[in-house]
Amino acid sequence: MGLNDWLDRCHFGDCRDTMRAMIADGVKVQTCVTSPPYYGLRDYGHAGQFGLEETPALYIEAMVEVFRAVRDVLADDGTLWLNIGDSYAGSWGSQGRQGNTGQMAGRSVANVRERSKIQAARIEAGAYPAKMTRTSAIPEASGLKPKDLIGIPWMLAFALRADGWYLRSDIIWSKGNPMPESVTDRPTKSHEYLFLLSKSERYHYNHEAIKEPAVSEHASGNGFKRDARLSYMDANGARGNDEHWTDVGGSRNRRSVWNINTQPYKGAHFATFPEGLVEPCVLAGSRAGDVVFDPFFGSGTSGRVAQRLGRSYIGLELNCEYEPLQRDRLRQPSLPLEIGSC
Repeated sequence: MGLNDWLDRCHFGDCRDTMRAMIADGVKVQTCVTSPPYYGLRDYGHAGQFGLEETPALYIEAMVEVFRAVRDVLADDGTLWLNIGDSYAGSWGSQGRQGNTGQMAGRSVANVRERSKIQAARIEAGAYPAKMTRTSAIPEASGLKPKDLIGIPWMLAFALRADGWYLRSDIIWSKGNPMPESVTDRPTKSHEYLFLLSKSERYHYNHEAIKEPAVSEHASGNGFKRDARLSYMDANGARGNDEHWTDVGGSRNRRSVWNINTQPYKGAHFATFPEGLVEPCVLAGSRAGDVVFDPFFGSGTSGRVAQRLGRSYIGLELNCEYEPLQRDRLRQPSLPLEIGSC
């Protein structure tokens, strides 16, 4: 297939199989903005899904395999923007994004077993490279006790770094409207991680496109300048100086804490990440006309933002049930090209 057969549509099937087809066709993308299924969050009811692995280490191993393929389709100066949330040991289904409070469905064990069979068959058939040894690249979450915070985001970040990615920044997605939690022995979770990783030491990053309002004219970016010192005498008779500052406006390099509210979506896909989180990633990681890639496309938020900002997109998704949601939100053919079976 040619590049145009891939662009501006979602391709259904196992994302690793689809990326192998992309590689064979010589398809390259400029930036990847994605949010994979979180570990232990929810059973999507689809054989072969990620997130139901028996241990955190197996989940990390699966993710490293996926993002190794992402690196192969990424341009040499490309970037990966990875949104990932954490999980607690012994409380499957209780962590996640907007509205995710349900427990794992009873069929989760069957899905884990089914996934294991599929994985074993693929590996035996030579469909994927040999797995990494966990001793060298996959950190074990050993000694976990019920209620322990597992540390999935950093486990994954370190594993990707060990696999060859450049780990460039950890960004805190601070939610002003987090979902309430019925916990009284810890703070309510109101943030997730967004990691910026690159394929090469030097990569495309347009810092000008995502500058934020300055708060001094000083290089550190604090937007105010000092006009004068005003002498005063305090209640104890001590003399001092008060500084008068004037707002000068301007902008500064974007900081690593992003205050972005969650964005409800009336469609059936409950794990939508907000367009406000995707937009700076697309602006910084790509140019007009470039290709934005998401191997966990879901309802198509990354594609929607890419189109709005004058980029093309390629989406991959395991579950065909999301196709009507994507069609409702995106300018794409009504019958997306499928790689493999759904």
